[in-house]
Amino acid sequence: MQECCLYGILEVKVTHNCSLVLAAKAKLYSGEAARTSEESVTGSMSPKPMARQFCTKMEGVHNRRLACLARHLCLDENPHAGLSSIVFSPTSAGNSSFAHVKQAPEDPILGVTVAYNKDPSPMKVNLGVGAYRTEEGKPLVLNVVRKAEEQLLADKSRNKEYLPITGIAQFNKLSAELILGSDSPAIAQKRVVTSQCLSGTGSLRVGGEFISHHYAGPKIIYVPAPTWGNHLKIFPLAGLETRTYRYYNPKTRGLDYQGMIEDLRAAPSGAVVLLHACAHNPTGVDPTRDEWEGIRDVIRNEKQLLPFFDSAYQGFASGSLDTDAWAVRRFVNDGGETFIAQSYAKNMGLYGERVGALSIVVTDPAVAVRVESQLKLVIRPMYSNPPAYGAAIAATILSNKALFEEWKVELKAMAERIISMRHQLFDALAARKTPGNWTHILDQIGMFTFSGLNKQQVEYMTREYHIYMTLDGRISMAGLSSRTVPQLADAIHSAVTKFSS
Repeated sequence: MQECCLYGILEVKVTHNCSLVLAAKAKLYSGEAARTSEESVTGSMSPKPMARQFCTKMEGVHNRRLACLARHLCLDENPHAGLSSIVFSPTSAGNSSFAHVKQAPEDPILGVTVAYNKDPSPMKVNLGVGAYRTEEGKPLVLNVVRKAEEQLLADKSRNKEYLPITGIAQFNKLSAELILGSDSPAIAQKRVVTSQCLSGTGSLRVGGEFISHHYAGPKIIYVPAPTWGNHLKIFPLAGLETRTYRYYNPKTRGLDYQGMIEDLRAAPSGAVVLLHACAHNPTGVDPTRDEWEGIRDVIRNEKQLLPFFDSAYQGFASGSLDTDAWAVRRFVNDGGETFIAQSYAKNMGLYGERVGALSIVVTDPAVAVRVESQLKLVIRPMYSNPPAYGAAIAATILSNKALFEEWKVELKAMAERIISMRHQLFDALAARKTPGNWTHILDQIGMFTFSGLNKQQVEYMTREYHIYMTLDGRISMAGLSSRTVPQLADAIHSAVTKFSS
């Protein structure tokens, strides 16, 4: 109420508008004064006598500060004197301090959905965003997630209090065991610090910030070329110089292993290297186990690089949680230090809940204690503490044996449907005798296929066939269905026939 009073009085001072005086008066007090009609003080009465009448009535107001302010405003005999003292802010209407801001382009991935939503065609297909869809093209909520939610809602002891800075302790423990193995020596030796974070993006950003502030080595991180587009934004904003190493060979549509090894050997000793734990995004190309051993040898023994794994698809690539964690566990079990960012967006379908974890593996349990203390200082000014609900769902599934086993079954079913889509698309292209070699569709793994289609071909497919995908030719296999495979195959066949790569 006091804020309204001050606002009303200032309107009187600045504008000398009688109607505004009355409006302010009605807000300022009740009783006899508030019942004074507009007609009793308007008409031939000039603003100055009217203001005096207003001030007289204000004398009855119990709030002395407001009454004093009213008297001060009314004593000014010059109706325009107050205007000269007004200093207009540069943020006043018509003088925006942000007028120079340029319109930003749409996000190259999320912008695909924006364009898709604007298309009125009933034939449109969205193969851009990395989110799993059912055979009917609908978002999927796992049955095991529904069951976990029912348990949480039935627990009347739950509340909405803040979580600790590092989140739910049980969730952190189970997340570390999921990626490292419940029998991990690093966990047993208390060399692992795990913090709940905001899905994969948040885990990467917190890890990047921690490295930027506390890593003794070069503040340089190498990411694969190509990589998930957000990597190239997250790490520079965290204060790390971001460079690339060769990863994908467009000629073979497979791994450029030799190029990768050469670039890692050329990196400064101690630099950070980002590695996709499995189901590389956007290419779907993963190293073999022998190739992983060669990569590990360069990182650990030749250059003493710090590996930072992005594990966004554990269980979603092969259908096996253990198989998809093999590379991470191989690096951690050699005793070296490692960063791991985990996400439950894909493998639990908790996209909008933003559930993830950052694990930092060090060589000494005493160091782990200090690392955790500093990690909290990184998180606190960023978002204080993580949200509770999604992590509680994940912890419920991970801690309940029956739910965990059911989750593995559902996870395997999702992975197998994606593999089935790969085979169906390959067969459809073969049936159409589409020019080119398409075996990479079968060789690649995970949610995405790096098709080899160029920008011109993709734009043509969008324009003529209403197929929406990123301009680099990445196809979300999780967005395909048996119904839409023929449409995609027709579009690819037409595009590569009309426009050569």
